[in-house]
Amino acid sequence: MDNKQKAPGVGRRTLLAAPAAAALVAGPAAALLAGGEAASAHEGGAAGGFDWQSPRFALAVLPDTQYLFDEDSSDPAPLEATFRYLKQERAEANIAFMTHLGDVTEHGSEHEIGLADQAFRLIDGKVPYSVLAGNHDIRGGDDQRGDSAYLRAFGPQRFAGTPTFGGASPDGYNSYHWLRAGGREWLVLALDWRISDRGITWAQGVIDAHPKLPVIVTTHDLVWAEDSGEAHLSDNGQRLWDRLIRKNDQVFLTLNGHYWPPGRTVLKNDAGHDVHAHITNYQDRYYGGAGMIRLYHFDMVRNVIDVETFSPWFLARDPAKRTPLEAETIELTGPIDRFSVDIDFDARFQGFAPVPPTAPRPPAAVVSRTTVAYWRFDSSGLSGTGGAGAPVPAGAIARDLTGNGNDLTLQRLHTSAPEVVTWSAEHHPGQPAHASLRFDGGKGPDRGAILRAGANAPINNMKFLTGYTIEVFVKLPDPFEGDHAWMGIFNWEGRNGDAGKTTGWSPLEPTCSLNISPERFLQFVVYPEKQDADPTSWSHALPTGRWMHLAVVNNASATTVYVDGSKIARNPTQPSTGICTMGRPFVVGANSFDLGYGQGFYGWIGDIRISPKALRPEQFLTPHGK
Repeated sequence: MDNKQKAPGVGRRTLLAAPAAAALVAGPAAALLAGGEAASAHEGGAAGGFDWQSPRFALAVLPDTQYLFDEDSSDPAPLEATFRYLKQERAEANIAFMTHLGDVTEHGSEHEIGLADQAFRLIDGKVPYSVLAGNHDIRGGDDQRGDSAYLRAFGPQRFAGTPTFGGASPDGYNSYHWLRAGGREWLVLALDWRISDRGITWAQGVIDAHPKLPVIVTTHDLVWAEDSGEAHLSDNGQRLWDRLIRKNDQVFLTLNGHYWPPGRTVLKNDAGHDVHAHITNYQDRYYGGAGMIRLYHFDMVRNVIDVETFSPWFLARDPAKRTPLEAETIELTGPIDRFSVDIDFDARFQGFAPVPPTAPRPPAAVVSRTTVAYWRFDSSGLSGTGGAGAPVPAGAIARDLTGNGNDLTLQRLHTSAPEVVTWSAEHHPGQPAHASLRFDGGKGPDRGAILRAGANAPINNMKFLTGYTIEVFVKLPDPFEGDHAWMGIFNWEGRNGDAGKTTGWSPLEPTCSLNISPERFLQFVVYPEKQDADPTSWSHALPTGRWMHLAVVNNASATTVYVDGSKIARNPTQPSTGICTMGRPFVVGANSFDLGYGQGFYGWIGDIRISPKALRPEQFLTPHGK
């Protein structure tokens, strides 16, 4: 490797033309190509405590280590410390794989390669990895150069027994690796620093043979960076981009070394999607980078990759004995070396690995003989629906699909326009029905719509002394416009003061309601049947633009509120048995006060289910914790 001042417009080695590639040199993962059972081999990836099904995992990236293997100046100790760290922390950091970006050694001599070979043996069979040749590891030429000390030590034979090894090009200098992590499968291409036309044809064949796998391309020379961290394609990188990367939408991330300083950029491929191109190299730093690594922490739930850069060798030192240069090289925390990359993985991979939509579940699948009430807004549960965006007419009936007679009738509040409630095909991905109602309630003037139980509905008088679970799917608009402080999601009408309750904010508020505060905190307040009390639960600020599953769970002694299967922090321990219903209607879409209504709900409401006992999260309408 060399620094960036030599990079733009200058080829490191003469590119040699090469004929078309021959067949793949296959490894264990090749069984997939023939429909074989390769998955069992990857269960071995659980060795060392790695959990491939966890939505959080790490990819370790190791750039140029050449100054640690420089003839009689060699010192493998930093790299050995890095490898010990990867072994020891594999379970804790859930490290799926390690990739070296080339220039393992300074001259590629038998002596240097032999020392590196011994160092890498520390992780053989412990942490799966890939290695590729940099310009300092070989004598020149492209991947058709033939035999070398590097190839004898780090060629396909080294990885033949590794479960993640997929195969190599006939020349042995390019390889691919198939891994399972984050509950899905991935492909890593490790390409020679000067891949030939034949090698590119081979790489395209690998991608074609795995059409549904996201691909990470690793090589030695692809982008270089300015001091600001802004990266650009090198001459060789432009060739790889034009010939391989840009036309393969599966490639979403590229990693290379060779140049310094580090940096990154985002390129647009032919499909119009982002390709994140990163250069990482620390050989110019103290002790040749001291075996410094990057950990790319993938979080499939948060849709982000968090990146950190540090030296395990210095990290392991006694802090009191670290020299000044050691202390300043332990960890790099600037924006170029510690950062996050936002990637909506499902959306980014939709073009080649679409997530199959979940089918609606019929009412019978979510209703038991004890379910009190269940409402949904598709054709099975709501009368008078039109197409998406069509107003729902006043008087439309949301049927109680338990057959218990708790039907809800739509009413507009005040002089609200028909568009104050419309039908929508939007829904939570885990919701049984693929439909919802879009409410456009608000203030100034008050407007909205409600779904109200009939005067003789059984739910109006139920006391729930053995507990209850009330579930509802909601989504708040983004942007969240206007004043919607204290809008209600549901309530049981009836003034708590009329029931003899004395503890609440006002004797005129209803005996049970689920509301949203000015800060978008969820508030559940209940006046229990058995106690003169008003135990109130408070959530965090609810997000906008995202569907949520809300659950209020009471076990006949206390109430716990869940958001997306997660228990909120402020659940009262105050005793709470039953709901002090007063024979007045259960209502969805607003919160009453003194038996009247002001504003209505603003957002989407989906399926609603009420059960007469405390359910566990794995029993919710969208199961959590299974």
